[in-house]
Amino acid sequence: MRTLLALATAATMALVPAAPAQAAPHPVDPRPTNETLALSLKVLARQSHGVITVRTIGTTNEGRPIWAARVGHGPVRVQYVTQQHGDEPLGTPAAVEFLRTVGLSNSAWHRWLRSRVTVDIVVRANPDGHVHGWRYNYDPAADPVYGEKGKGYDINRYHDPAVAPEDNPVPEAAAIQRAYAEFRPRIVMDYHMQGRYTDANGREITASMLWPTHPDATPANVAAAKRVTVVAQRAVTAAGGNVSQYPGGDYEGIARNAYGLLGSASVLLELSAIGDEQSQIRSAYAAMLAVVRTAADGSLDRVNPALADAIPPRGEPIVD
Repeated sequence: MRTLLALATAATMALVPAAPAQAAPHPVDPRPTNETLALSLKVLARQSHGVITVRTIGTTNEGRPIWAARVGHGPVRVQYVTQQHGDEPLGTPAAVEFLRTVGLSNSAWHRWLRSRVTVDIVVRANPDGHVHGWRYNYDPAADPVYGEKGKGYDINRYHDPAVAPEDNPVPEAAAIQRAYAEFRPRIVMDYHMQGRYTDANGREITASMLWPTHPDATPANVAAAKRVTVVAQRAVTAAGGNVSQYPGGDYEGIARNAYGLLGSASVLLELSAIGDEQSQIRSAYAAMLAVVRTAADGSLDRVNPALADAIPPRGEPIVD
């Protein structure tokens, strides 16, 4: 059986076009305005001649649209979410560059990739928080359990699967819940940012990752998320990064846990707030591309999930 499986895998891989060199994104604005972001997405959709589609999935309390973009038409579904916290911006320009690469490139490999995967991206889930320069959404009447009174809710604490979108007090989280339910992705990756930390050897950590840790997440889903973690960690490391495990909690309202409980390989990636923002954008882009590529060619399923447990814990904070 092992021989037959190896032969079948080799036959399948022989049909995959050779992947071209994937250029890192050129220097980009790390904090585009909401208006600039919307224009960039619409331009990409127009330039792609329908390969990229752009839509709104909800509206914030201040009336701003929440944008999502989709590329590909394959059976493997991947969802990326960026900037749930308004002051954690760098996943957003990485997502735009990912769309540019996958949606506008027309090599045989890119056409094959789009035939194997469908990628849906919530691009800047918190446009109000981006404008206000804070973590939360905008809801001055809020007195939340998770958030800050007089400012708003922490969006990434309001994905509890037991709470229906229509009962969710946070419109941004409800929009993500609806997008998830409509799309039913196999993989979900949520892009955030953290402070600055070192590892045990004193080297600065550039990113931290974690899979679902809620006790009710099934072993199969946790293992799938760990495989995604390993692939993304390798990509960030190859881009010059240094990855640790993120010390996250078990609360079911955290997106990483919520969508793991719902059956997806759900992973958090936290980019550290180091001085070189362009390198962090490139790392986020590299992780996005690597996860999609390995999901498309099936190599993701052959990754040993135990390798995720070997990623070292996050070390001490760097005090400025």
